[in-house]
Amino acid sequence: MIVFIYQFDWRYALVLIVTLAAYFLFTTIATNHRIAIRRQMNESDTDANQKAIDSLLNYETVKYFSAEQREAERYDRSMIHYEKASTHSYVSLSILNAGQTVIYIIGVTVMMVMCVYDIEAGRNSIGDFVLINALMIQLSQPLNFMGTFYREVRQAIIDIETMFSILAKSPEISDKSNAQDLRVESAEIVFEDVYFHYDPARPILKGVSFVAPPGKTIAIVGPSGAGKSTISRLMFRFYEPQSGRITIDGQNIQDVTQTSLRAVIGMVPQDTVLFNDTIGYNIRYGRWDAHDDEVREAARSAQIDRFIESLPGGYDAQVGERGLKLSGGEKQRVAIARTMLKGPPILILDEATSALDSYTEHEIQEALRRVAKGRTTLVIAHRLSTVVEADEILFLDQGRIIERGRHEELIARNGLYAGMWNRQRQAAEARAKLLEAEKEVNL
Repeated sequence: MIVFIYQFDWRYALVLIVTLAAYFLFTTIATNHRIAIRRQMNESDTDANQKAIDSLLNYETVKYFSAEQREAERYDRSMIHYEKASTHSYVSLSILNAGQTVIYIIGVTVMMVMCVYDIEAGRNSIGDFVLINALMIQLSQPLNFMGTFYREVRQAIIDIETMFSILAKSPEISDKSNAQDLRVESAEIVFEDVYFHYDPARPILKGVSFVAPPGKTIAIVGPSGAGKSTISRLMFRFYEPQSGRITIDGQNIQDVTQTSLRAVIGMVPQDTVLFNDTIGYNIRYGRWDAHDDEVREAARSAQIDRFIESLPGGYDAQVGERGLKLSGGEKQRVAIARTMLKGPPILILDEATSALDSYTEHEIQEALRRVAKGRTTLVIAHRLSTVVEADEILFLDQGRIIERGRHEELIARNGLYAGMWNRQRQAAEARAKLLEAEKEVNL
């Protein structure tokens, strides 16, 4: 079109080139200016959604402190920021569209005025006027399409830049290129001089070494913050030790695939999180191809079958968001049933009975002993009464194994383990006396 108009009259071609240059320059500058506005709008929208989800998931805490109004105001403040950013975005879009239209109209007007003067001077005819006007009208649609396409592409890139930033991140823990599947025969676990820290200024494990023989139960006890749960995270390769190594049947877990490693380890965590689905679904999550009879047998072993059968929906009863319809003990028994159904050669019990009462705890301990029979088991516990029958007890303090041995040996040694055992026993006796006193008063 520019060549055709240039052959017609170079002045018209010059006006057309200036119009197109101004159009594209304005579109580029205005669109780039809108990027920051769009990013602010997306951040405000994300912030508002996060606050809403956070308040809903933690609704019990909100109600404990009568903070409904405060949470509503907190959400409203985020929405105000979003509304302002959204309004600014649409205003800038209107300015962009209006500016493009004005530039185009100015260009058309200049060319029409020039043509009128040329007609008056006898250089052009009425047909030339109609021709130039028709050509400029045909040019408007491609210009609008190109401007809209450029704007939408840039806007889409901003809308998904968070996803791009996530995809650009490399996983902290990844399998080696020559990683093989873990082959488990006897399930012997060995920690060799393992050092680990989340922050270099705060070391967690300092040269931890121990052996969990095949089919034996190793208990790891100690005060809070000693690094007990970190050992389970290292076993699952959620993190890698800074030095030392962890082996299963002589195979360094850093040299095997994460999928095969996690397939042979069963975990009963202290903080159980359930899916917002049925109880049967959550139990079956341990082994998805299990039959219904196996699911029920796992529930019986975890001492939760009677509770499930008492529910209106039975195994199809919904547990709610993060299992909020179940008590802490019920959720923990579901987690135990899930792990029992998986039936792995290695078990890790991280305070597996911490949310249970004494009577249920005794029954669950019996069930856990049955399922742990013939399996290598790591028991992470704070209550020492749950590990007295362990084949070996490791007392972990400040990242180091201070004492090790069977329960009787550690008591006879009269060290840190014996001190913690005596304190817990005294606390238990005091609670028992208090309960007896309350019964006598009630009588």
